[in-house]
Amino acid sequence: MGTLSFSFDADKLRKRSDEITKGVDRAPGRSLLYATGRVRSPKDMDKPFIAICNSYIEIVPGHVHLRELADITKEEIRRAGGIPFEFNTIGVDDGIAMGHIGMRYSLPSRDLIADSAETVINAHWFDGVLFMPNCDKITPGMLMAAARTNVPSVFVSGGPMKAGVDPNGKAVTLSNMFEAVGAFKDGKISKADFLEMEKNACPTCGSCAGMFTANSMNCLMEALGVALPYNGTALAVSEERKELVRQAARRVVEVVKENLRPRDLMTKEAFDDIYATDMAMGGSTNTVLHGLAIAHEAGIDYTEEDINKIAKRTPHIAKIAPSSHWTMEDVHNAGGMPAIMNELIELGGDVFHPDRPSVTGKTIRENVAGHYSKDEEVIRPVAKAYSKQGGLSVLYGNIAKKGSVIKSAGVDPDIKEFTGTAVCFDSHDDAVKGIDDGTVKKGDVVVIRYEGPKGGPGMPEMLNPTSDIIGRGLARDVALITDGRFSGATHGICIGHVSPEAASGGEIALIRDGDKIHIDLTNRTLDLLVPDEELKERRKSLPPFTPKVKSGYLSRYQALVTSADTGAVMVGYDELVKIANLTK
Repeated sequence: MGTLSFSFDADKLRKRSDEITKGVDRAPGRSLLYATGRVRSPKDMDKPFIAICNSYIEIVPGHVHLRELADITKEEIRRAGGIPFEFNTIGVDDGIAMGHIGMRYSLPSRDLIADSAETVINAHWFDGVLFMPNCDKITPGMLMAAARTNVPSVFVSGGPMKAGVDPNGKAVTLSNMFEAVGAFKDGKISKADFLEMEKNACPTCGSCAGMFTANSMNCLMEALGVALPYNGTALAVSEERKELVRQAARRVVEVVKENLRPRDLMTKEAFDDIYATDMAMGGSTNTVLHGLAIAHEAGIDYTEEDINKIAKRTPHIAKIAPSSHWTMEDVHNAGGMPAIMNELIELGGDVFHPDRPSVTGKTIRENVAGHYSKDEEVIRPVAKAYSKQGGLSVLYGNIAKKGSVIKSAGVDPDIKEFTGTAVCFDSHDDAVKGIDDGTVKKGDVVVIRYEGPKGGPGMPEMLNPTSDIIGRGLARDVALITDGRFSGATHGICIGHVSPEAASGGEIALIRDGDKIHIDLTNRTLDLLVPDEELKERRKSLPPFTPKVKSGYLSRYQALVTSADTGAVMVGYDELVKIANLTK
């Protein structure tokens, strides 16, 4: 993309930042801009003001290097003719927050990130934004902000970490470390091997090395058209990542000149295509939650039914950790997302719409032209797909009338149905105890409820119980359903996002120990094998939900969040008015 510099003529380019830089009345504000040291002369006032929305935070390994990358972007933005202003957002590391109260803050942090980015961008009338996310809820939070503010933007993430190495010399990721906990508790690995693995599972900075939530979202940004090719796969510690950052910084100045806005890219077809890509690569179940929320902010009517339609016509061509031993580095070396998207493009317009624009200034088709798989074990051609249908499924039934989500790519391919006996837990912690003490046995369906967006609150991830099940060798023999959600590192017969959730009176609250539950992955159903009349009787004695948190941010989130099937977005103005009237 070169190192072109652009000269901006204030008379020809009407900028958002003119609101704070032009006119006699803005002289006090201009004085403050000079005080920042970013604006150095009157000529700088005529240049586009570019925000760098950075998520640097030292307790998140995917973000510890973003301080260095942000400095690179500032230099390149100034060279390209813009004035860079960096600001920060918060971040929660899901792996560190897992299994305790911290996980209740993870999903809610997505909305704080979107709100804070919106606040800074709109309060200061930036002309363009370079978003620098990497992990978990941070990427979707920034995408929501981009859709909401609709200011010309480019995304560049921090990139994935290298895989670790276990005591036997095999590549490992964070998901293996979680599963090692269950194996260690069960006496399947030694303490020495366990500690060695703990020290080496995450060897570098970057988002965790498998196709977990962070990397799923960073890959899907390429399909959405808001990030440059290889954004999702070039390693955090590579020179290629630094060059990608330089290119993104130059492009954000160009998209301001071109007035290319996020909602120009975030069309209905674009969301179809990100889910087609997601199905092809077997991404995290959290992409369902986040994609719906981003579509909501972009004003696109999108539902879980739409996602199921995409899944039914999209082949699954890449199995990446936790569904296999392949890591993000393997995917990158095999051709990255351009190779995966090219396979889908060859299937035609019913599967993928490649002639959409992107922030590169080219169409998606032009971005990926000539890129094919370099390793057909990692990225298979469509003719050798793992399955004809995608790696995620939405299941419906009398337990999940508004839907539930499973990573079908992470289920052993010969398991099409599972009928088991319900063992019910009203919290994540109780479920972990029940798995550890032997309450859960082969043939059971673990039911974890009151952990949805309202019930959790915050819809915590269930990686500890799912990893314990797998670590104890029960992946084929025990299923799990929950109104909570899963880490992208989860695999097995694990169904999340059950809607309506228990806290809202959903049918998952009516399940009792000993009930039979039937899961049908072919027909995409999830049913409680109990007569409707019996369920009606049970509902009569169902106690009202008592909120777990009564103060602080989580209490406000709990009151205002919607259901998982709508992306767990916050209620809008009309709903807020209704709530206010009801409480008068």
